[in-house]
Amino acid sequence: MKVMCSIYRSKRKDGMYLYVPRKKDMSELPEALMQFFGKPELSMDLVLTPERKLAREDIDIVLRNLEEQGYHLQMPPQEDEYLVHLPDELLYRNDPI
Repeated sequence: MKVMCSIYRSKRKDGMYLYVPRKKDMSELPEALMQFFGKPELSMDLVLTPERKLAREDIDIVLRNLEEQGYHLQMPPQEDEYLVHLPDELLYRNDPI
């Protein structure tokens, strides 16, 4: 399976991307998805194949979502919460005074 895909970045949430087959009209996507995602900004076009490696997504899941639902939504990575819970003295210990 080989899919020509356009990847859009969200202006609302850093790290959120929408994969859409190039032949698909954006107006065909669910309205709720587009309201959540916001105005899409083209990031790049890629040819996706099962052999291709993606940095943060499983290519098999992406290809399956593109075939079954016509898009794939990549959510931003979860932030590491362990830093939030450290006391200030540990967070700033090595900062110059």
